[in-house]
Amino acid sequence: MVRPSLFYYYSQPRPSGSFRGFFIPTPLALLTSFIIVSYIYSTSHLFTHHHHTTSRFSSSSAFVSTFSSPTPLPIPVSFSNKNDSNWSKNHTLESAAGKGSESQRSPPPQLSSNGKSENNDDVFHDRDIFLEDYKEMNKSFKIYVYPHRKDDPFANVLLPVKYEPGGNYASESYFKRVLMKSHFITKDPTKADLFFLPFSIASMRNDRRIGVGGIQDFIRDYISNISQSYPYWNRTGGADHFYVACHSIGKSAMDKADQVKFNAIQVVCSSSFFIRGYLAHKDACLPQIWPRKGDPPNLVSSKRKKLAFFAGAVNSRVREQLVESWRTDPEIFAHAGRLKTPYADELLGSKFCLHVKGFEVNTARIGDSLYYGCVPVIIADYYDLPFADVLNWKSFSVVVPSMDIPLLKKILKGISFEEYLRLQSNVLKVRKHFQWHSSPVDFDVFYMTMFELWLRRSTIKVSLGDSVGPH
Repeated sequence: MVRPSLFYYYSQPRPSGSFRGFFIPTPLALLTSFIIVSYIYSTSHLFTHHHHTTSRFSSSSAFVSTFSSPTPLPIPVSFSNKNDSNWSKNHTLESAAGKGSESQRSPPPQLSSNGKSENNDDVFHDRDIFLEDYKEMNKSFKIYVYPHRKDDPFANVLLPVKYEPGGNYASESYFKRVLMKSHFITKDPTKADLFFLPFSIASMRNDRRIGVGGIQDFIRDYISNISQSYPYWNRTGGADHFYVACHSIGKSAMDKADQVKFNAIQVVCSSSFFIRGYLAHKDACLPQIWPRKGDPPNLVSSKRKKLAFFAGAVNSRVREQLVESWRTDPEIFAHAGRLKTPYADELLGSKFCLHVKGFEVNTARIGDSLYYGCVPVIIADYYDLPFADVLNWKSFSVVVPSMDIPLLKKILKGISFEEYLRLQSNVLKVRKHFQWHSSPVDFDVFYMTMFELWLRRSTIKVSLGDSVGPH
């Protein structure tokens, strides 16, 4: 016999004059509810301390902006109700941090996914873990590069360039050139953690024998060749292989080599979540950096009179909207096309420098901003930012969804002077991670890229048997 449920028992009609079915459960329910409410009231800050809590965001638009894009980075600033006098030239750090000012209190620490207190003043997600892992990477990480002769007909595509890299896509050439001279290279494939596919997208694009239209065929044939000549590709389907590309043509270069697109690690400048075939955490973002000689300039914030600066080709709807919205504003300098004044002077004279999506989410403007000590404002939805596994971007940049371009001035003006100084101070800390050197320097862009690759290596080794070379 099946026992009736309590719901069934209490739902049945009672004899006239009987109130047992009501009297027993109802007082019990009321007593239980009273106990629960009393417990919550006595233990929760929700009732007793809500008037002491400082909200991290003072406008609803900032909260919406946090979740309006799949990018993992929230709006990285604390907005305050400060008026425009925050940016007057007489405003000092002492007045911004005045004692007893409730509006200047730091927001309570946020908890990260591992339950630790997240400090937005630190440029790393976890400095200690990063330094420990970096040391291990530097000691043990090994890369095998598929060899090619100097007299190979396509040596210009497969071997490092002999000249000093320059221009917008220098990162691609710099990486290969520096890697080949580094201690990470091994000639013994049995010791390799990853295998490097050394073809250069930028070189293929400029080679008349290949050109833009022939890149896909070249890569398809290259993968077919190494998979027949070596055992390493076939044992994992290319999952322990990687290539590097900075030119935007790289996003379609693998269309005839699906195994490269979906299995290999793609280290690319155009690292957009929106691009089919780019898989965050498998692939990685390579910063697009203009090479510059010497140490970056020593900078002071007091000489920065412009609120924000952008100049460049109007080659996307996002840039069109930016220029349309702010071209006549006296504080936000939004210029279409090339400048007649030196570009560096504008970067040095602005508090915030705008990185705005063009053809792709990436440009060299983040590297430019950091080099000249200007706080980058990123207006590029779906951008998987460089070194996001390691760096805490909210500590040195501002992320503004493109839909909030009309609110740009309000957002930037809402950042207190104290908060701006914190952001700029962190800019000066992280810019060493966005510089190329002919001989790599610890923690520069080369080493940071190597660390991203080290994080993506497989810990499962596939036995190669006795085969260690071409067959």
